[in-house]
Amino acid sequence: MKTRTRVQAAAVGVALLVALSACSTADSDGAAGSTSNTADISEGVQADPAAVALLPASYKDKGELTVAMDLHYPPTTFLADDSSTPIGLNPDVARLVAKKLGLGLKFVNTSFDTIIPGIEGDRFDFTATSMSPTPDRLKVLDMIDYFNGGVSVAVAAGNPLGLSNDNLCGKNIAVTKGSNAQLKHLPNISEWTCVSQGKPAINGITLPNVQEALTQLSSKRVDGVFYDTPALVWAQTQQPNAITVLTPQVDTRSEHIVTVALKKGSPLTPALQAAVQSVLNSPEYQESLSNWGLTAGSITDAKLN
Repeated sequence: MKTRTRVQAAAVGVALLVALSACSTADSDGAAGSTSNTADISEGVQADPAAVALLPASYKDKGELTVAMDLHYPPTTFLADDSSTPIGLNPDVARLVAKKLGLGLKFVNTSFDTIIPGIEGDRFDFTATSMSPTPDRLKVLDMIDYFNGGVSVAVAAGNPLGLSNDNLCGKNIAVTKGSNAQLKHLPNISEWTCVSQGKPAINGITLPNVQEALTQLSSKRVDGVFYDTPALVWAQTQQPNAITVLTPQVDTRSEHIVTVALKKGSPLTPALQAAVQSVLNSPEYQESLSNWGLTAGSITDAKLN
C-alpha cells in the first residue's frame, strides 16, 4: 500500500510538472487554456520616439538589452515546449519594452535570488520577473509598475485537511526562495493569525521553485503552497484533480504590484519607464494579458516606485 501511494504521488507530481511546463493561450472567458503559444507578440511593433529620445547613447550604440528572468513560473515566465523560447506575460512585456526602445533583447535564465546581485553587478540591464517593490529592494533598484497580482494557498485536490486562510497555524506551507511570500507575507500572516493568538506559527518550507513546491504537495511532504495567484490558478486549470486553490486570495495587507526593475539611479531608467508606459497603453499588452488568463491584473500607470 505504501509503495502504491508513493507511485501515485510521483505520477501526480509529474503531471503537475507537465502542466507547469506546458504552453498556454486563453479561452474566450479569459481562463488559460492548454494550447501552445510561442508567437512573438512584439512582431511588427514600432519604436516609440518619445522613449527612444530618452535612451542614453551607450545603449543605442550597444543595440541590445539583457533581461534576467527565472523561467520556471507559468503563466507569467516560463519556457515553451522547445525548452528554449521564453513565453508568458513577462517575456511578452520584456520584448515589447525592447521594441519600444528600438533595441534587441537577450534573455538570461537565472534563479530568482541571483537576479538582484546580477543587476547590481551590471550583468543584466533589467528584469521583468514578477518582482514586487519592497523597502530593501528599493534601496538598490529602480522599480517600474506593470502588473497587479496577488497570492493564494494551494492544497491537495478537494482540500482533505480542511484548510483555509485562517487555519494554517502549525502547518507546513511551501514558499519559494527569495520571494515576497517567503520574506514578508508568510511571516506576517503567521504573526497576525497564529503567534499573536497564542497558536503555533506557520512552518514555512523554503523550496527553489513552484514546481518543486507542488510536487512536494502531491507527495504530502507539505500541507500547502503559498504562491502567486495567477500561477496557482493556472496550474489548477491544467490539473484540476491534483490541486485546489483556496479562495479568496490571502489578505496580506499590502498591494501586489509587480515591476520592471533595474539598477538604482541607472541612466536607462527614464527611457525604460517611458517604454513601459508605452507598452501599458498598447493593444499588445491587453492581448498578452488575455493570452495568459491575467486580464484582472491590468494596470494603466507605469509608476516609478
